[in-house]
Amino acid sequence: MAPPFFVASAAGNDMSTRTARANAIRALAMDAVQAANSGHPGAPMGLADIAEVLWREVLRHNPADPRWPDRDRLVLSNGHSSMLLYAALHLSGYDLSLDALKAFRQLHAPTAGHPEVGECPGVETTTGPLGQGFANAVGMALAEARLADAFNRPGHTVVDHRTWVIAGDGCLMEGISHEAASLAGTLGLGKLICLYDQNGISIDGRVDGWFREDVAARFEAYGWRVIRDVDGHDAAAVRAALDDAVSRRDRPTLVVCRTVIGFGSPAKAGTHDVHGSPLGAAEIAATRANLDWPYGPFEIPDAIYRDWDGRPRGAALQADWQQRFAAYRAAHPALAAEFERRMRGELPAGWAEPIRHLAAAAQAEPAPLDTRRSSQHCIAAVAEGVPELFGGSADLTWSNYTRWVDAPDARYQSFGVREFGMTAITNGMLLHGGFRPFAGTFLVFMEYARNAVRLAALMKIPNIFVYTHDSVAVGEDGPTHQPVEQLTNLRTTPGLMTWRPCDTVESAVAWELAVAASGPSALVFTRQKTAAQVRDAATFEAIRRGGYVLVREPGRLDAVIIATGSEVELAVAAAAALSAEGLGVRVVSMPCAELFNAQDADWRDAVLPPGVRARVAVEAGHPDYWYRFVGLDGAVVGIDRFGMSAPGPVVMRELGMTVDNVVAAVRRVVARAGGR
Repeated sequence: MAPPFFVASAAGNDMSTRTARANAIRALAMDAVQAANSGHPGAPMGLADIAEVLWREVLRHNPADPRWPDRDRLVLSNGHSSMLLYAALHLSGYDLSLDALKAFRQLHAPTAGHPEVGECPGVETTTGPLGQGFANAVGMALAEARLADAFNRPGHTVVDHRTWVIAGDGCLMEGISHEAASLAGTLGLGKLICLYDQNGISIDGRVDGWFREDVAARFEAYGWRVIRDVDGHDAAAVRAALDDAVSRRDRPTLVVCRTVIGFGSPAKAGTHDVHGSPLGAAEIAATRANLDWPYGPFEIPDAIYRDWDGRPRGAALQADWQQRFAAYRAAHPALAAEFERRMRGELPAGWAEPIRHLAAAAQAEPAPLDTRRSSQHCIAAVAEGVPELFGGSADLTWSNYTRWVDAPDARYQSFGVREFGMTAITNGMLLHGGFRPFAGTFLVFMEYARNAVRLAALMKIPNIFVYTHDSVAVGEDGPTHQPVEQLTNLRTTPGLMTWRPCDTVESAVAWELAVAASGPSALVFTRQKTAAQVRDAATFEAIRRGGYVLVREPGRLDAVIIATGSEVELAVAAAAALSAEGLGVRVVSMPCAELFNAQDADWRDAVLPPGVRARVAVEAGHPDYWYRFVGLDGAVVGIDRFGMSAPGPVVMRELGMTVDNVVAAVRRVVARAGGR
């Protein structure tokens, strides 16, 4: 008997009807890829029978309201199979037209080559780079579990949904799948279900030449339940496996589905020829005949549309939940209001007051502090005003200082040595809704997580990445732990705001604006102490512009020094020395160059006057990025080589990060510009 949370289909369950419904997906996949002359028809054709069971009978969703809070989340991790998702969404009744399918992979169509969240209704995350969707799904399941703990009450279960992820061989080859699956098993995320499409084919051919591991045994070792050897083309077997998967909640479940890639194609089924290329007109015609599908391109019979329509079932599921939520609101009005606010993604009224108080107090009583500790104080202040703040670190909690004082376990997760998995998991938590996550590691290990950072920017989601140990001043650990090129990497990522604050005040502003942002932010902090800078009220407020005049020249302006982070104090000291020589030197602190560039021209010109060509940028990182600010007439005091193992101050001196070198650079650019 089906569990009570299933709703029986109004249409029949005979195999011929099921086959016709699955063939509708196969036909749409073939036709769309052929029309685009680009795409991956094989996996959608192989997964069609599973999709017919999953979307129509098992998945709790409402096509009329893709944002229903208690819907099941479904992630297509093997995003190249996008036509499976688009076809199922279209047939189920989502606002995705047949014309959109005909425009597959075309300019401005919602049906991009790989699914993109925000572009197509029903798409929960942007997938494509294999394995990341799997990790996103772990994050969604983690969010569901933590929300259920926070909001469900005896007799009132308002958070109770599953996260489904479809993954292929390629997803499970990628290392991120190991990171995420291991953590999911350890945490016992029992409402996470992965459908593993074991078709044995990748672009290069049969995978057994390079991928022979026992995936089922591997997942059992992670602590997952495994349902083995499900015939992915036997709808009854699929339904039985999915019933089994949802019947237990003690740990996540892997359903191993054996499918034939390109199912139905007489010449190409089961081969890599159907993986990433159109079938061709002749083979499509042969496949239509083989599947007994007599309809033309993009032609779907009305009867099949009626059988696929998920809106009546979805409306009933959502109405039942809304009735239960109304009872919950009556019993727990404050909790209900808080849940609704968090799921809308709105920050609480007055949330920024604690972090602003911290900034004001730090400015009133400046004291030297390593900015990673400044960040810890900021996190505590944000956590006070934002109850949905959720943080974690990749086994560096007490080096990153990401866990704030009195942080409850429900709001903090040690992710283990899993930088990539952690970043993609927190992306998934944010996409799920109800949390504002951040994730911490050393700046140099951002490279492990790089592609998940990129996807956060691509998706325009306000995840926060905390990176400490931000330069060669890390010291004795040596060049393996000393970042050089990473800041440039972050700053050249479209849509990502990269902050490198110089003290507690700038750190507080960075945290406030990152929490309020509509896109992702990287907050980069020092291990070593930095000097607290003195500011007046106007300068204090100017930090919000990303770049501002920290030290103003006493008279005539001869040169500008631009600096970030711990190098701001070098710039201030150099300016003082040069002023004693009679040069008028301005110090510009630029904690967020992207935000500064987004200001109007009047602000940018007031901070960096166009007529002053004598400019020097100072940062203990790769210099190339800064030439956009100093120009060909300027200079950069930076580092374009790897570091060395020695105490931090020794390494900084050895690599030229000194006041004397800044002074010398300013003298050179002033001389070139024809100044004093």
